[in-house]
Amino acid sequence: MILLEYRSKIREILEEVSQGLRTPERAMEDLSELPYMKRDEDVKLDLHRSLRKGVGEIIYCEGKSMEQIRKIALSMSSHTGNAAFSRMSPEQAELVTEILPEFKYHPLSRVGLLEFQKPVPRGKVALLAAGSSDFPAAEEAALIAEFLGCQVGRHYDVGVAGLHRLLDILPQLREADSIVVAAGMDGALPSVVAGLVRTLVIALPTSVGYGASFGGVSALLAMLNSCSTGIVVVNIDNGVGAGVAAALVAERINSQEDQGSSCSSPLSGKGSK
Repeated sequence: MILLEYRSKIREILEEVSQGLRTPERAMEDLSELPYMKRDEDVKLDLHRSLRKGVGEIIYCEGKSMEQIRKIALSMSSHTGNAAFSRMSPEQAELVTEILPEFKYHPLSRVGLLEFQKPVPRGKVALLAAGSSDFPAAEEAALIAEFLGCQVGRHYDVGVAGLHRLLDILPQLREADSIVVAAGMDGALPSVVAGLVRTLVIALPTSVGYGASFGGVSALLAMLNSCSTGIVVVNIDNGVGAGVAAALVAERINSQEDQGSSCSSPLSGKGSK
């Protein structure tokens, strides 16, 4: 019933545009506010999130039952919008793959991607991970940024214990539109990176470290208390939040450059054109 009403409202909006009774701009606004797809009382998919935010549906899977995942997958099979699944177990991924053969699962990051169409290009994101143990959170951020249309350059195992590794990749970092830095332990890497580039640094604390790291709290506090400027911090292990933020920054910088501004954004590491 909800889906029928949803289609009827879309038709009404399109007919009014064709008759000149509604402007295309107003139609876009109205479409962005249309109802969700209601599969059941416990599953309501927000299919027009991409119109409102420029970011499609990202479904958090941890804690969801297999039946809820099945309902979500069945709902996805009835439309062609891209979607991402985060914190997904192998069992959940196997169930979705049975319903949606196009589905691709990445076990290290526990991210699943459903891509029916190529995303709109957004810009360049550099993704750094201090150590190998930070890879899962870093890869979650990288895959989400790619899902949103970014070109992602991965630079892993470049922590402060060997700063020469970071200096070797500095030219690539300065070409990025935004940078995500994942680190646990002392959480020092984002501060170092932010002191070397003009680009916005998105710090991603990970739950990696010995007892006094308190499951990533030490890294989180270190990043929040950084004396380097140009750092924003997401929650512990929140690769999704870091990836989305990096993509939105990269998109904004590239849109400014496409409009022919005489110099790049202050957040960009690139020089004047």
